[in-house]
Amino acid sequence: LTSHQTIKRPQLPLSILFLSTLFCMPLHAGDTEIVIGGLMADEGGSWDLKDSPLKSPFGVDFNSHGEMWIVELEGGRVHQFDAAGKLHLAGGDGSQTYTGDGGPLAKATFNGMHNCAVTPNGDLYIADSWNHCVRKVDAATGVISTIPGTGQKGFSGDGGPAAAATFDFVMCITLNPTNDVLHIADLNNCRIRAVDLKSGLVTTVAGNGRKGVPKDGDPAIQSPLIDPRAVAQDSKGNLWILERGGHALRAVLPDGTIKTVAGTGTKGFTDGPGRTAQFGSPKHLCVDEADNVYIADDENAAIRRFDSQTHEVTTILGKGQGDARIMLSHPHGVTWENGWLYVVDMGNNRILRMKP
Repeated sequence: LTSHQTIKRPQLPLSILFLSTLFCMPLHAGDTEIVIGGLMADEGGSWDLKDSPLKSPFGVDFNSHGEMWIVELEGGRVHQFDAAGKLHLAGGDGSQTYTGDGGPLAKATFNGMHNCAVTPNGDLYIADSWNHCVRKVDAATGVISTIPGTGQKGFSGDGGPAAAATFDFVMCITLNPTNDVLHIADLNNCRIRAVDLKSGLVTTVAGNGRKGVPKDGDPAIQSPLIDPRAVAQDSKGNLWILERGGHALRAVLPDGTIKTVAGTGTKGFTDGPGRTAQFGSPKHLCVDEADNVYIADDENAAIRRFDSQTHEVTTILGKGQGDARIMLSHPHGVTWENGWLYVVDMGNNRILRMKP
């Protein structure tokens, strides 16, 4: 992959189009669009995941210009996909290392990135998971630094500056709706941490460091968590927490209490009322403008939606739902952007989008 690779349209029928731009017409009304990649043979296409310019993509987010940032877990690279359909290799060399702070993103390396978040002014935050930290790329200077975290695993720093705090497997990071708080799923510490981007201070907002199922109605910061993988806050102040091993979606309410809203705690695949629904090792989530929660249900190869009003869980892609052609393989990222749900189909080395 060169540093400026254009994603070109192969000579294929429209139904297996390899999209060269984020701003494109749907394949068919109501169908899923393929942003990077194509339809697999079993889906009626000829896409070979080995031909993808991406290797194990995990997370995406967008800047205010509509450009998409992409981070890879195993590939170890950061890409930018612009509105003209050009894929830029922005950073990372594929190694599992930790270098580059104080210099440009192009010279930095990473270890097991899970996702990223972009502020309105263009600052890029990257969950550098196995380096136990978050890396920040300053939009004005292009310089990368480590904040929050030190690069050493541990648990320390609450109430103090995020740059001096320690974490243990930073799995997912998201900005709150006002873009002034960065939430962090601190996996091995069984906590959700929050960094105030104005003051630079870090606090714990859920989890007490012990592993277990929280009791409904208890204070979130005094409650155990099983394995918080992803976190996102909605417009009403609810903090949604997804647990892979817990096979559950939990919510920290604005009053600071926690409750389980979906999932039985047992691995399975069942749609329906939240507390009777089942998940299969879900990995990531996001929230739309109506505060509905979308879940990348990894081992069920499906995208699920939790309706914030009815508390019903439905499958919207995969398992024959949504675009019936699409067969996902380890979907590991979901991002809501401008009315579209973007799905990182990691096992197929591609990125899709749909209008639920």
